[in-house]
Amino acid sequence: MAALPPRPIIRLAWKAHKALVGVSGGRFGYRSASEDQEGLAELITIGRKSGERRAVMIAFFEDGDDFVTMAMNGWDKADPAWWLNLQANPEAELALSADRTVKVTGRAAAEGKEHDRLWENWRRLDHSVDKFADRRTNGTPVVILSPVESKA
Repeated sequence: MAALPPRPIIRLAWKAHKALVGVSGGRFGYRSASEDQEGLAELITIGRKSGERRAVMIAFFEDGDDFVTMAMNGWDKADPAWWLNLQANPEAELALSADRTVKVTGRAAAEGKEHDRLWENWRRLDHSVDKFADRRTNGTPVVILSPVESKA
């Protein structure tokens, strides 16, 4: 099984990344996706229990107009809270930079061709994805965030 840092270190890194975005006013911490590297964005969901806005930094790649991420929770066995929130209320926001936020609707990739194609793209970006995914006995959902067209 692939080695990971201890869980408290992973959580500290997430909090530090989110703090960097906040303290810098978004000048640092975001990254556009490219052919050979995933992007970094802030996903804002509505808490399924609290009803309050919840923000988390995620990695993503673009697939046409959609943004694709994985509900992996640092490869812990439990699903991340943001994914549970998104399942309860699929409407969310994706901050791609300090001055670009997109309203999105989230869903899991359909099993089969869609999931496999998107997983293969992750595999191209991260050669260790399969080793880390083996830690998750319930699988790792591939999540598609589709932009919502604004009505003018």
